[in-house]
Amino acid sequence: MQIKPRQHLLDMWQAWARHSFAQGVWSWGEQSDLSSVADAERLLCLLYPATEIQAFRLDDPNTTQRDVTKALRDVGDSTDIPSRLIEILGEFMKRHHDGEFPTFAGGHYFSAADPEQELSKEQREFDVVDSYSMSVSLCLATLGFLQVYRNRTNRASAADRIEQLRKDTGERLTAAMVGLLRSFAVDVVEISSDQGHALARLLGQGRLSDRQVVQRFQHRFKSLRALITDSLALGLDTDVCDELRNENRLFECGWAWGVVKNAPVVATGADPGGRGQPDGVAHPVPGLHFTVVALDGIIDLLSERTLTLGLLDAEQQHLASALRLRFEITQQYWSGVARFDEDAWPLEEIPWRTTPRQLESEYFSLTIVSVLVHDLMRRRATEHDVTRIVAVMERLAERARITGRPLRDDPAVALHGPGIAMPLLGSDEPGPAMTWVMNDFSTQLLKRAVQLSSLSTSLNSQDRLLQLAESVLDHVWRRRITDGAGVGLWDDVRAVHPESPAPVTAPSWSITERVAECMVAAHGLYDHPPIRSAELSAAARAAIGEAAHLLGREQKDHPAPPSGTQQGEWIKGVEADLRRARELIDRRPGTSLALALGVLERLDALARVTDGEE
Repeated sequence: MQIKPRQHLLDMWQAWARHSFAQGVWSWGEQSDLSSVADAERLLCLLYPATEIQAFRLDDPNTTQRDVTKALRDVGDSTDIPSRLIEILGEFMKRHHDGEFPTFAGGHYFSAADPEQELSKEQREFDVVDSYSMSVSLCLATLGFLQVYRNRTNRASAADRIEQLRKDTGERLTAAMVGLLRSFAVDVVEISSDQGHALARLLGQGRLSDRQVVQRFQHRFKSLRALITDSLALGLDTDVCDELRNENRLFECGWAWGVVKNAPVVATGADPGGRGQPDGVAHPVPGLHFTVVALDGIIDLLSERTLTLGLLDAEQQHLASALRLRFEITQQYWSGVARFDEDAWPLEEIPWRTTPRQLESEYFSLTIVSVLVHDLMRRRATEHDVTRIVAVMERLAERARITGRPLRDDPAVALHGPGIAMPLLGSDEPGPAMTWVMNDFSTQLLKRAVQLSSLSTSLNSQDRLLQLAESVLDHVWRRRITDGAGVGLWDDVRAVHPESPAPVTAPSWSITERVAECMVAAHGLYDHPPIRSAELSAAARAAIGEAAHLLGREQKDHPAPPSGTQQGEWIKGVEADLRRARELIDRRPGTSLALALGVLERLDALARVTDGEE
């Protein structure tokens, strides 16, 4: 199906409002365990597009567009909507606050590795990186929304609520940034260990010995290793830094699933002693999913919008600088690992195998693609890189049975439902071992296809990416719920894969929010000018030259008709189209060619009349 971000978002918003405001009253749902992740995702379904796309703004009732108000009619009119949003956001801040500090519990998103066991209350309340990242995005969207709305409302009662929400949001944003800082991990690996052998096999792909892998690793990551060991701001343990200085060691870096064990506290103005910062339990081992989730949140933190609107205070700017350093280190590392051998990228060997537990899945290959797309967005992408990544993404779509027909009892269906269960290392101290289930393969593939399409400079690559994105969107759109309270929301995997073991019990805010992210990315893609074709430019110039010559000859042989007559208006129209064709030749050569051909057609018709052919 064709990607129509505006219509798709309006459809989603209408379903979101209908589900969330039954009889006009907001309801958080009936989950027994609070999940700050799910609640943040639910609010971002509305607030992220509303703050990223001008046409979807809700912060100025006087400019809210009619179709937007119609989609959200279950919330209220254009004046009611921002006021109700402030109430709900205020509830969110209180709901995930222990009375003194913000909380970031995974809640019902956590699962026990053994389905026969029950997680303890303490485990359900563990902070998780997904919550930190989602809170960063939600808080930034909220602060931007409040910055405009407080100057657009005359309600005296609203001023105090706006100020309180602004304060609570700033506090939560600071705490989320601190959580991301304390969840960053560098894992030093001995080449002789099982993990070292696994990493060497991943990088060498059977073509290089362990010794050759170590030598190449030393060369490729020498400067990055020095940057990590010399950066006191990373707050790494001295033993880790000492091991990292040994060039015969390999390493991995990124984000663990939560605050790492023995992570130092980060002093802030609101919490100088770190009393609100939980003790870490996660092993200092990066997880690919959590690394990508953290990068997504940090991108919002470092965005031009955040900078332009001045959403960060001085302390948050300092924290953002520390996160930027981790962001760049992680990008460089995983980008280098994915393309370790120029002749045969490890990424191209599907499926990717993680080193700590040696799990392998197409999902992990997609997370590496996500990091590479982040990297290409940060630096200038080469078409060679884009072309190779496109090929990987097309293979992933086929292997995940998005563009290919599923087999009987096909294990690939599990990518979508129930998803891939990722062990949370270190979570078993106060109870049974925990897992985090990742079922966003389709939406993540869609988002990366759209993002990469906006970076491509090749018509062929962009066309392949858009075809892939449309195929994935068709798969995702068919998974909307068609019955019950969640009609129009996601995620009914059985609608596409009837053999899936994942029944629909309630809307998945995780998948629904990621669809919203995809539509925002698609809106940004269409904001870019189309790729300029050298072939079309040459053809347009030739057609314009011929049309200008023939028009000149026509005007030479026949006197100019009086202005206001039918002939005079005809000539003015031809001249206007020719001028327009010249103006567009460098930006939209296809349109320029079409205009020039239209002029040639009209001039030929005139010539035939003049010559007596008609």
